[in-house]
Amino acid sequence: MRNASDDRRAEPQASTGGLNPMRNADRIEKLTAHIVEIPRDTPYLGPLRDGEQVNRRGYIVRRGNRTLYPTTDRSVVLRIDTESGLTGWGETYGIVAPEAVRAILDDIVAPVLEGRDPSAPSVIHEDLYDLMRVRGYFGGFYLDALAAVDIALWDLLGKRLGVPVSTLLGGRRHDRIPAYVSGLPRATVEDRVAFARDWQAQGFDSFKFAAVVADGGAEAEMAALRDGLGLRARIAADLHWRHTAPEAVRLVRALERHALWFAEAPCAPEDVAGAAEVARAVGVPVALGEEYRTIHEWQPRLAVRAMGIAQPEMGRTGITQFARIGALCQANHVAVMPHATIGVGIFMAASLQAASTLQGCVAHEYQHSIFDPNLALTRPTGTRHMACAAGEYVLPDGPGLGVEPAEAMLAAVVGPG
Repeated sequence: MRNASDDRRAEPQASTGGLNPMRNADRIEKLTAHIVEIPRDTPYLGPLRDGEQVNRRGYIVRRGNRTLYPTTDRSVVLRIDTESGLTGWGETYGIVAPEAVRAILDDIVAPVLEGRDPSAPSVIHEDLYDLMRVRGYFGGFYLDALAAVDIALWDLLGKRLGVPVSTLLGGRRHDRIPAYVSGLPRATVEDRVAFARDWQAQGFDSFKFAAVVADGGAEAEMAALRDGLGLRARIAADLHWRHTAPEAVRLVRALERHALWFAEAPCAPEDVAGAAEVARAVGVPVALGEEYRTIHEWQPRLAVRAMGIAQPEMGRTGITQFARIGALCQANHVAVMPHATIGVGIFMAASLQAASTLQGCVAHEYQHSIFDPNLALTRPTGTRHMACAAGEYVLPDGPGLGVEPAEAMLAAVVGPG
C-alpha cells in the first residue's frame, strides 16, 4: 500500500525546485524552533530615562524614538535535522513577540519542508517566499522566520560539503573585517565619553552613538565625543528614524561641524523620498537598511540614491537575500556595513561569513554589549572561534557557519521547543 511518503520519494524533482538530486540525496526530517532568553544588567541603549518604565511583559518604550525594546536579550534559534543525521542551525530577530516567529515556523514552514532535499537553500528560500505572497506577507515576522530557515540550510550545506559558508558564496575576500563600536550604554555624557576612550585604548578607532539617548542633544553628544576621542576617531550618529527630512538635514549639517562619519536612519523607514532628500542635502553618507529584508525593499531606495552606506541585518534577511543585497549594492556603488542587532551568535556568524565575501564591505557593526557576553553561547565547529578585538572581527574557520550552540545556549531556552 502506497502512502504520502512513498509519493514524495517518487517525485524528487518536486522536492528540489526542479533540480536533479544526487543519488541518496538527504532529506529534511525535522525543524525545531527555540526561544532563547539571556538576562542583561543594563537594558539595550542604556539605563532607563525619565518617563520610561518596564511593563508587565518586560518591555520598555524608549521615549526618544517611541520604539519597543526588551529588557533581556532574546532570539529565536532554529534547528534543522536531516535523515542522514546532519544538523543545521539558524537564528532570527526575536526581541519582541518571539512566539509569533515560532508559530510561523511550526505551523507553516515545517510541514512544507519536511521530506525536502535541503541542498538548494536559495531555491527553497524563493519557494517559501512565494507561499504567503498573496496574503501580503513579504516582510515582518514571516520573512524573519524565513531568515532563520535560510541560515540553517546554508549551514547544513557547508557541513555536508565540509567548507565554510563563505566558500559556498564564492570565496572569502576578507579574513578580518574592521569593526566599529556601537552604542555607549552609560548614564551620562561624561560616562559615555570615558567609555568610548576605554575602547579607543583597546585599539578601536570607529564609534557610533545613539541620538535617542543623547540627553543633552545629538550635537552636544557629538561635540563631547569629538573632544574626548580626538580628530582621528571616526564617529557616526544613529538618528533612529525620528526626524522629518528637513529636521534631519539641519541636524546632520550641525553634526558635520564636528567631523561626522555617517548619519544612520535619519527618517522613518517607510519615507523613501525623505531619506533621498537628506542624502542629497548633506555632505556625509546616509546609512540605511536594518529594517529591509529583501532586494524588493532595497531596490527602490538604491534607485533614488537614498543611501551611501547599506546596513543589511542578517537576522532579518538570511544569507540568500544578504548576498543578493550585497551584489545590488556593489552594482550601485554603495558601501556595505552590516548591521548587528540583538542575537545570541548564530546569525552573527552568518553575517561575518557573508560579509567576508563582499567587495564593498568596509566595516561591520560591533554590538559589544551583546557580542561579548553572548560569545560563550556558541562554540566553533573548527579550530578558531569568531572574535572581535583591536578594532576588527576574526572569522571562524570551521565548516558551515563555523559555530554552533554551546550548552549555555541550550540551557537558556525558554518554553517548549
